[in-house]
Amino acid sequence: MTRNTGGAPFASQVTEELKPMNILVVLAHPSDISFNRAIADAVTGVLRGNGHRVVFHDLYAEGFDPLLARGEDARDAALDAVVANHCAELSAADGIVIVHPNWWGQPPAILKGWVDRVLRPGVAYEFEEGDSGEGVPIGLLKARAAIVFNTSNTPPERESQVFGDPLQLLWKNCIFDLCGVKRFCRRMFGVIVTSTPEERRQWIEEAKGIVGEAFPAA
Repeated sequence: MTRNTGGAPFASQVTEELKPMNILVVLAHPSDISFNRAIADAVTGVLRGNGHRVVFHDLYAEGFDPLLARGEDARDAALDAVVANHCAELSAADGIVIVHPNWWGQPPAILKGWVDRVLRPGVAYEFEEGDSGEGVPIGLLKARAAIVFNTSNTPPERESQVFGDPLQLLWKNCIFDLCGVKRFCRRMFGVIVTSTPEERRQWIEEAKGIVGEAFPAA
């Protein structure tokens, strides 16, 4: 819902009875002392504190293999146990949180590979009968909301005006909207390299507020 801004993107939309939810949190950063890791740890703490069941994956720490094998893109392909488990967790997720840096206007390759291998036909989307893939997919994800947190060393004005904010288009339009998740929020934090400890503390609090509003206490 929001784009590179704070605020309360979800608070006014929570109308149903609140129950514990399954929340999938995916981190893609090679350093375990990065600001990305701090964001992931903070929002995971909020989610668990609100009574939700959190599945957390640090793709680098786990050594996730991002390479899509030949033939694995077929709907009926045999999947290795790791990918099959990720697919099951994604299908069961009531909410999704992704944390990654902005590298060349893209996610790190390990996360792109996770998308290629896990957001697969029959799990994240499918085509209508008789459609060989040329039509608009039907989203299958049941998640009520998706949140993406990014870090960047590019000022937001330049990111938008010069580069067109490619991460917004990728995550909102090309991935989550297509896969059936219509409630979306993305927040880019930066500039990281020139940020102060106080700025980073405030950004952590903002991230905690966003997930707290999206997934309130059960």
